[in-house]
Amino acid sequence: MPPPATPASGAAAAAMRPYLTTHGKQVARLHLFDWIVLLLLIAMYAVLGRLQPFHRFVAEDMMASLRYPMKGNTVPSWAVPIIAIVVPMIFMVGIYIKRRNVYDLHHAILGLLFSVLITAILTVAIKDAVGWPRPDFFWRCFPDGVPNYNNITGGVICHGQQSVIEEGHKSFPSGHSSGCFSGLGFLSWYLAGKIKAFDRGGHVAKLCIVLLPLLLATMVAVSRVSDYWHHWQDVFAGGVLGLVVASFCYLQFFPPPYSKQGVWPHAYFEHIHQTGGERNIQSTTNANLHHQSLSLDLSGSNEIRTTSHALDSMEEGSRDQ
Repeated sequence: MPPPATPASGAAAAAMRPYLTTHGKQVARLHLFDWIVLLLLIAMYAVLGRLQPFHRFVAEDMMASLRYPMKGNTVPSWAVPIIAIVVPMIFMVGIYIKRRNVYDLHHAILGLLFSVLITAILTVAIKDAVGWPRPDFFWRCFPDGVPNYNNITGGVICHGQQSVIEEGHKSFPSGHSSGCFSGLGFLSWYLAGKIKAFDRGGHVAKLCIVLLPLLLATMVAVSRVSDYWHHWQDVFAGGVLGLVVASFCYLQFFPPPYSKQGVWPHAYFEHIHQTGGERNIQSTTNANLHHQSLSLDLSGSNEIRTTSHALDSMEEGSRDQ
């Protein structure tokens, strides 16, 4: 029989845990192609951001709903990446410090960045293609308040600053709304899995924690309507777009939060499966070697006994003579 398995030492057990220092390079190397695609998405976003939007036809009778005053941003554009990327990353790093699982940290950050970048590309592409005017388009087009329209088509003839007019054709969908919902929506999925919000325990407090990031994203979206930078349809479409992309990206890396394995990413369970298989192979190999060693010992012992018995018989025969 094989010898009983001895428990692994503390150092050996610690080495098997997926720390950033021990497994970080391995995990990043396995997903090198994903990081390359991520860089390509950044370049694509930069190119799309330089394109001029479609200048949709704006008639005189449309201006009645586009005369809202021009205001500043309650949430500036530079704050959107902080809200959508930095804030979720703080939670992810904090969970890594507590749980020490590099698979979770890597896949959470990778999924978050994919969610935000894919949403940003779709948002900019739709903005450029639709060219819908903002609620304050009148003052962008006629900063002096003196309108000018084509006598034949009735379309506007803008005499404002060209960059301001182009920005006025980027109303649909809202980039603030889609960006915040893509990042904070991913965070809501992430927190739901970590605190097991859908474990059928009836803890409403867990659900409140999951909804907090979505509340923050909603407040950012509402500010875009209050600042007269977007119509309500713009922020609604942007929020739906960001939340849908966040859901797809999260479920690409993590099991659903309501599943029994919803705490960690798919890759971590694959790592456990492979590690367990290697241990089983090693145990089987050690058992086979031990069995062969016992067989050799037993056969050698039998040969010695046979040889000893033959010598004893020869010695007894010589004495009888």
